[in-house]
Amino acid sequence: MLRRSRRILGTLVAAFLVAGVAAACTSFQAAEPGGPGLAALDDWVTGRTKIWDLAFPAGGQAPLFTENDSGVIFARWSGSERARPLGAVTQFDSTFDPTGEGGLMGIALSPGFDGSTNHRAFVCYSTTSDNRVARFDVNYAAGAFGALSNWTPIITGLPHSSIHDGCRVRFQPGTGALFVTTGDATTATGPQSTTVLAGKILRVDQDGNPWPGNASGARWYTRGHRNPQGLAFRPGSNDPYSIEHGPDVNDEVNKLVNGANSGWNPVNGSGGYDQSKAMTDTSIEPGKTMTPVWQSGGVTVAPSGGTFLSGVQWKNWDGALVVACLDGSPDVGQRLLVMHLDTGGTTLAASPVTALSRGIRLRSAVQGPDGNLYVVTDGVSGAGAIWLLTPS
Repeated sequence: MLRRSRRILGTLVAAFLVAGVAAACTSFQAAEPGGPGLAALDDWVTGRTKIWDLAFPAGGQAPLFTENDSGVIFARWSGSERARPLGAVTQFDSTFDPTGEGGLMGIALSPGFDGSTNHRAFVCYSTTSDNRVARFDVNYAAGAFGALSNWTPIITGLPHSSIHDGCRVRFQPGTGALFVTTGDATTATGPQSTTVLAGKILRVDQDGNPWPGNASGARWYTRGHRNPQGLAFRPGSNDPYSIEHGPDVNDEVNKLVNGANSGWNPVNGSGGYDQSKAMTDTSIEPGKTMTPVWQSGGVTVAPSGGTFLSGVQWKNWDGALVVACLDGSPDVGQRLLVMHLDTGGTTLAASPVTALSRGIRLRSAVQGPDGNLYVVTDGVSGAGAIWLLTPS
């Protein structure tokens, strides 16, 4: 009965998501034996600028997405209104700063968000002095720029710079813990500091307090990161994984271990910020430095948001980690990387498979409650979009 209810919910959600869409579909076969065929609906959301993240409510209400420079939070409505502005950061924080890589970034919805009894959401954004995580309520029935209320910063003082801001937020299934990525903001000593929240993965509650059981005794779950822009949780175990930019080489995926070190320490002899340092220096904290699940080697693909796929409709991609890539040379970047992990989740079982290579920067990938994959593009000047990928 439970499975049947879930199938019915998935069907209803799918119908809501695609209602009224004049489909602009491109069909293609995955570049891997046993992989799914894919149909890409390119106009699920169009005409936006620098979309950054996407979140789906649990009860089938309109998904929410963030626009980086404008600081606006949108609902993806049905019919012709595919981008309804719910509100903007500037309504609540006049110090909002969209310069550089900052602005409005990650969004996550409280577990069980249904838009009525549970309508709490979270975003990570930049101000002129720091990055912040804020909690707020969403009222779908309110008009444009009037749907957000009770704006409450729960974490302040995260380092903000023109680059390396992190700011992905995700709830861990089954626990209710909120994970937050922070970049090093080019502060050389930040990643290895145990007191500064630069270059960290945080694990907190909905008030921003340290999650009980953090080995650090503080908000951070792991340290020694450079610019983690992705978080994903493996189905079944719900183990957390980070997706991280390297210094033009050795982008990483890491299986996160409570209290462990990712090994980034960009301090040079004079105390300056040195990008030539090893991405993972195991000598910093022997025995506590995480070994990357994957590294890009001598190139960068600028990996950003990602998700684990789940469901038999994905064929041999069921359980794979899908990573959206922003940059890199034409033969390696601006595409999805599909990664098959081994049973323990500590290394890849095979080389990554590439998909959706269109020469367009991809900012995030999110699996919806309908089982389909939604890919956020980083287009500017109205070229930003969200694509819907349906397996077959």
